[in-house]
Amino acid sequence: MDNPRLFISYSWSSREHEQWVLKLATELRENGVDVILDKWDLKEGQDADAFMEKMVTDESVKKVAMLCDKAYMEKANSRKGGVGTEAQIISRKIYEETDQSKFVAVVVERDDEGKPYLPVYYQSRIYIDLSDNNLYYKNFDQLLRWVYDKPLYEKPDIGKLPSFLDETKAVSLGTTTTFRRLINAIKNGEEHARGALGEYFDVIVENLENFRIAKSDGEFDDLVIENIKNFRPYRDEIVEVFLAIAQYNHMEDSYVQVHSFFEKLIPYLDKPEGVTRWTEWDFDNFKFIIHELFLYCIAAFIKKGFITGAAYMLNQRYFFDDPDGDDNRMNRFTIFDVYLNSIEHRNKRLGLKRFSLHADLIKERASGVFGITFKDIMQADFVLFLRDSLDKLNQEEIRSGWSRWWPVTLIYTGYRSGPFEIFARAQQKEYFDKLKRILGIQNKTSIDQLVEAFSNRSIEIPNWGGIRTRISPTDLMNYKLLATI
Repeated sequence: MDNPRLFISYSWSSREHEQWVLKLATELRENGVDVILDKWDLKEGQDADAFMEKMVTDESVKKVAMLCDKAYMEKANSRKGGVGTEAQIISRKIYEETDQSKFVAVVVERDDEGKPYLPVYYQSRIYIDLSDNNLYYKNFDQLLRWVYDKPLYEKPDIGKLPSFLDETKAVSLGTTTTFRRLINAIKNGEEHARGALGEYFDVIVENLENFRIAKSDGEFDDLVIENIKNFRPYRDEIVEVFLAIAQYNHMEDSYVQVHSFFEKLIPYLDKPEGVTRWTEWDFDNFKFIIHELFLYCIAAFIKKGFITGAAYMLNQRYFFDDPDGDDNRMNRFTIFDVYLNSIEHRNKRLGLKRFSLHADLIKERASGVFGITFKDIMQADFVLFLRDSLDKLNQEEIRSGWSRWWPVTLIYTGYRSGPFEIFARAQQKEYFDKLKRILGIQNKTSIDQLVEAFSNRSIEIPNWGGIRTRISPTDLMNYKLLATI
């Protein structure tokens, strides 16, 4: 990059001021600026006015800095002396040229009221302040940035039209405004945060119907994949809300509202009221979306150490008023565990030969999510599996067989060595006491009993058809070292 040429316009106010100007000019040159100054460049016998006029109008001089003190302002306003000559030229160019970036006022003195001394023609424009010694070098950097056209804050590239405004997209939840208002309220601990959270969740529950898949002549599994793809922006919004709740937990009952939110999503897992003909996979898009949201919720709460929230989500039952049933039902969190017929059909139809296309989709969609990694998702999935298995030990009616929470993402643990983070931390008794709340146990004896149940296969360990797809719960939960220090 060529050294930018800068002309310094100033008034010979005093000997001290001239020395200050020389110091500034020297520092600029030391920083690669080709400073033009009368002290250096105006020789004996040359016309001072002609020199100044040439510096102001010369196209090779890219920048002109006007060092404004009281004397400079008075001469510029009265058009006296060399400063006055320059002022006539500069003021005309400032007013005539729309894209004016050649001239800047550098304030070096203020009046008794703290107001900067600025020429009348420059009153409304942005200046650089070097009048305060305490801020000199900070604002000197600002001057350098101006000279080099390297501003501290650059205008970002313009983005795309927001998806909720794109008329070509038929599916929208319409949450953008309520989402932004909610996030701001949660982070700032504002009084209306609780109401904003309820409003946001209500908008989602009401408008989720917009994502219902209509019958078409195409392959239904293609429609499911496209549908959950279109939902991703809203999923990312909701995940950000979960993280904000966990990190800025100003609302004591926030987890109660999250629990209520998932209760209101349950009807989407089954056929709508009044529908008499349907297939099991007609609602697979909703099943995937809600299952994924529940995983992210638990992952976010655990990630941020929101133990109370995570425990509440697993301890409380979920009410579902089945319109076609005889009784109102209270369900465990396992109601959000799903099997996707359409995804399995897709796996076979396309000959993909994947152990779990469902897990593949979750992993693929975890990329680029702010604040949550796929490892966090697997950890949450494992916690849900353990909690369900521990609950199962205390329920005689389901004493044998498979767990009712199938940890689909754990197919990616493979030969994973070492425990998940929260179980590694649970080597400390203090942390294990927190973990007990999530697992719903009183002491480590329950873990011992669970390991025995895994060993005698009264509770099966998930696998997907081979040794490489079998998980090791004892390794993943750090069993031998739990609560040992």
